[in-house]
Amino acid sequence: MLQGSSDAPEIAPHADRPERVLVIVAHPDDADFGVAGTIARWVRAGSVARLVCCTSGDAGADDARTDPLELARRREAEQRAAAAVVGYEAVDFLHRPDGALENDLALREQLVRIIRQFRPDAVMCMDPTVIVHDAGFIQHVDHRNAGLAAVDAVYPAARNAMAFPHLVTDDGLEPHSANIVYLFFTDRPNAWVDISDTLDVKLDALREHVSQLRKPEELEQRLRAWAREDGARIGTAAAESFRRLTLG
Repeated sequence: MLQGSSDAPEIAPHADRPERVLVIVAHPDDADFGVAGTIARWVRAGSVARLVCCTSGDAGADDARTDPLELARRREAEQRAAAAVVGYEAVDFLHRPDGALENDLALREQLVRIIRQFRPDAVMCMDPTVIVHDAGFIQHVDHRNAGLAAVDAVYPAARNAMAFPHLVTDDGLEPHSANIVYLFFTDRPNAWVDISDTLDVKLDALREHVSQLRKPEELEQRLRAWAREDGARIGTAAAESFRRLTLG
């Protein structure tokens, strides 16, 4: 695009890259829909990434006679395969109930433990403030509660020595401040990451979620269209968008 063109985007691609990034989601495949292109880009540039799935997706089937334990095992295996495609260091499954996820003290303790163990520079999670997105879809209740638990774990719990003090006294997990939060599935984006070179990695990761793919060709077309739309904001072929928060 020519400099000075009236069609030139006014927004520059987001250039920051955390050295260590923790992604917290509700279900297997959430992260691959939301942030896989960005994580793949950052990992290839030297970042270390870890993924946390609060549930194992045991309610993710159309047939009510599905065995939820077998489905959970399958979806965990699919997510591990997808995480290997993207480049995550590790995947944690917290085994909370799919479809009934709550932002309770027990979940926040699990997340605080992982934050203090991994000590990320940035945390990525779903925007808990979105119930009905501007694009017209309803944000899954598990997504909202996973996002809310994540931000509550980041601040104040993970940095407060008196929050879950046994993590310090018994396990030696000192408080940690992750000062950057990236919210995705948001309708208030302020940062766009260029994923032109990693969009195909994102799609390859999503193909690992075989149990969830009903019309894969149509899904791929939609994802490419959304990535193009975000990319147009910053003058690139593809992008993922985030609401980036800097905590004091």
